[in-house]
This record gives sequence, structure tokens and C-alpha cells, in this order.
Amino acid sequence: MAGCARGSARAVLAFLLAPALVALLVAPARGRGGRGHGDWGAAELLPPRENAALVARFVTNVCDWGALATISTQEGVRGRPFADVLSVSDGPPAKGSGVPYFYLSPMQQSVGNLKENPYATLTMSLAETSFCRKYGFDPQSPLCAHIILSGTVIKVSEAEMDVAKNSLFIRHPEMKTWPSSHNWFFAKLNITNIWVLDYFGGPKIVTPEEYYNATFQ
Repeated sequence: MAGCARGSARAVLAFLLAPALVALLVAPARGRGGRGHGDWGAAELLPPRENAALVARFVTNVCDWGALATISTQEGVRGRPFADVLSVSDGPPAKGSGVPYFYLSPMQQSVGNLKENPYATLTMSLAETSFCRKYGFDPQSPLCAHIILSGTVIKVSEAEMDVAKNSLFIRHPEMKTWPSSHNWFFAKLNITNIWVLDYFGGPKIVTPEEYYNATFQ
């Protein structure tokens, strides 16, 4: 009897919790960096596909994180691709510089890789926003626009320190409280190659010059 009672209680609890769990799974991510970027990506905000450089700048500015691929220096996987998720920011919403800034620590495996080989590739996608979920686009579909930025990761200069700090902390305020014992430092991706996937037919190639000259409101 006790077993039946416990089973009934579990069934009732599952029934009561189900709507809340479904809501959590389907609701758009909100409040990243305290700015609600998960709601960005409404169709009227997306740049026209014909302007690939502008699409790239848009995706960079909207996204709060990306996957950074480096060449591993770790024992057992040395020389192989190694990807990690990193928080990123190019500045305030709609006012980004296009420069992807990072807040890094020597304790991170990717940083160890970069010390030996600074070449890296960063991928960011509108799958981070509500846009792709709203229109039913799979994250791998080119309709769920994503960009690939390749180059070298370098420490920012003293002259650029305040820009990097403000760009990251306005989007990721939690970083201000991270332990100083981890020796955090500001870095950026010095972009040399750009690919944009926002429609069928393969990636569009954008030059760094085209990318940085693109502006949006």
C-alpha cells in the first residue's frame, strides 16, 4: 500500500510540474548579461541577406557567447582541434565595434593552447536568441544565421583595456566578481577571415575591411 501511495504522489507531482517544465524548455532565454539579448532577432531587425558583412556584424553584436576552437596542447589530444564555450562581447547592443573581446584566465585549457599557437576560430549563431526557435529553424540550418571568424587571439593593449573591459562587463556583469586569483586578462580575436551562413548555397566570404566598415542602427 505504501508503495502505491508513493507512486500516486509521484504521478500527481509530475502532473503539476509538467506545465512549468515545458514553459522553461520552450521560453526564450532572457536576461543574458542583464540586457535581455535572448529576445533579439525579430525579423524586422535582421539585416538583408544581400549584405553579408552587415549580417556578420549583427550576429557578432547580438551574441553573448561563442565556441572558440584552438589547437590542443593537452596530453593525449595534442595537435587536435579543441573547442570551448567562451563569453564574448563587441560592445553594447546596437553599438558594437565588431571586435570580439574575451575575459580569459591562464587556468583555462584554451588559454594554454593559445600560448603555444594563437590561431583560433570563433563561431556564433542566432540559435542563441529567440529568432530560430520562433521560426522553427534548426540550429544547423543556414536559415538560423551563424558566422565563423578566424584569426589570432591576442591580449589587448593598455590603450584598448578600458574598451574591452566596458564591452564585456556591460554584457557580462558577473565577471566583475570572478576571483582575482585566477589572473584574468582581456583579449580579443584579431580577425583575418570571415564566413557567413545565412541561406542555402554555401557560406559567403566577407573581408575584415568589409566587416568593420559595415554599420547598423
